Amino acid sequence: MKARKLPFAALAVVSVVALAGCSVQIGGSPAPSDRSTVSGGSAGPTSTVAGAPSGLQKYYGQKLSWGSCAEMARTDDIDEYDKTKLECAHLTVPIDYNDPGSGETGLAVARVKATGQKQGSLLMNPGGPGGSGVQQVAGKSLEAGKLPIAQTFDLVGWDPRGVGASSPAVKCFSDKQRDENRLSTIGFDNSPAGITKQEEFNKSQANLCAEKMGKKFLEHVGTADTVRDLDVLRAVLGDEKLSYLGYSYGTFIGAIYAETFPEKVRAMVLDGAVDPAQDQITSNVQQMAGFQTVFDDWAKDCAKYPTCPVGTDPSKATERFQQLTRPLIDKTVRGQGGRQLSYNDATTATIQAMYATQLWEPLRRGLTGLQKGDGSLLQRIADLYLNRDELGHYSPMMDANTAINCVDGPAVTDPADLSRLDSGIRKAAPFLDDGRGTGRAAKGTCAFWAAAPTLKPHEVHAVGAPKMVVVSTTHDPATPYANGVSLAKQLGASLISFEGSQHTVSLEGNACVDGAIGAYFRDLTTPPADLRCTA
Repeated sequence: MKARKLPFAALAVVSVVALAGCSVQIGGSPAPSDRSTVSGGSAGPTSTVAGAPSGLQKYYGQKLSWGSCAEMARTDDIDEYDKTKLECAHLTVPIDYNDPGSGETGLAVARVKATGQKQGSLLMNPGGPGGSGVQQVAGKSLEAGKLPIAQTFDLVGWDPRGVGASSPAVKCFSDKQRDENRLSTIGFDNSPAGITKQEEFNKSQANLCAEKMGKKFLEHVGTADTVRDLDVLRAVLGDEKLSYLGYSYGTFIGAIYAETFPEKVRAMVLDGAVDPAQDQITSNVQQMAGFQTVFDDWAKDCAKYPTCPVGTDPSKATERFQQLTRPLIDKTVRGQGGRQLSYNDATTATIQAMYATQLWEPLRRGLTGLQKGDGSLLQRIADLYLNRDELGHYSPMMDANTAINCVDGPAVTDPADLSRLDSGIRKAAPFLDDGRGTGRAAKGTCAFWAAAPTLKPHEVHAVGAPKMVVVSTTHDPATPYANGVSLAKQLGASLISFEGSQHTVSLEGNACVDGAIGAYFRDLTTPPADLRCTA
């Protein structure tokens, strides 16, 4: 099964033991150390740039050298991308904007040039944290001829610092360790001794990542620095002001950019909103409730088939799912290519399938296979979520996800709050409840992180920015509809409501949504008030 990687949300978790945006990861010994901070690089030729911040002229004035994307695109897709007009380049930015001389990092950038009269650049981010903008735009390159917006805008994506083909990418664990993590059962022991063991392990993982990447880089891998990179990229592309489309966590990048550089925003669409004002507990619990809502929608669809693996009575689907998956905690089943399917894999695959209705049928077939002792299809769907390719290689996505989340807000550390979070998740998403809850929960990896948070939950305000647009889906599993309502209110933005069961919708073929945001980007035409679109 080959399918595109769907955008995924900030704080997306794989199992109920994931806390504060940092899921429990189990592995063996660390990969060989590679001090991955970059220093002594060059931003290349420079020119004077009006309005560039003091001391940053070399970055704002650099020239991109566009060329092949072979070293950035996934190898299994490069033949397809080579048939398009996709171009790639490297952007150089300082690791620490307050101390530019302390080191530099390189960001991977991709673009599909406008097919007609160019109006500007449309910068895009797919979410995560950890999602690759290069891969997103590479995928769009295959269908650019069908996108009206691609006629007048260069479509531009970038891999944020620490992500994908950017250098250094946050890569703390080997492929073997990642495979081992997925088979571990340490996270299911919530006895006092089990909690201690989990926390000891999570601390060791945080320390290993600090050793691998260096504290300095981890301190500056978050969104606070990413939005400054985005402003450099805007200027280097020659755009006086930013036109931006962000999905999922990409809405957080957009919101923080608008708050930091309101006068530099031309047009901004934020689809699948993260609410910057929410604390970790509220965000995680509401997200899990969103997954339960879409699981229930999937169960109703599955019930149309007499052989539905969770039965033809949707009211009992959660119980049937638990009965089908919980035994995997104690005994795995045959997976793909000699691997074993774990409980973590089965729930990860189910979460992935909630992101888009085109994965509902594969999930139904995968769970039917599980009934027969065959977990191969479920494992392939889980691989899609975790960015494991057919050769067994993982992208840096999940390591980057943890690193960025850990500095984007404070971790949950108080035992009472941890208990409230754990019980809240189990209640909000019973289909993901492993049945091993004790009222106790371990501190996650972020609680032991070497770098302190650089952001904290707060309402965003972009005084002086133009009218922006928020798109929110009524049954979005990962970023609940209410998040979009809240973000639109904070930014004074127009709200487009899409009635459906999926995660994000912009530029995916819905005429109502795409027509409204297309007119907004081209002509700055504000969508009609309270616009509602349907599938």
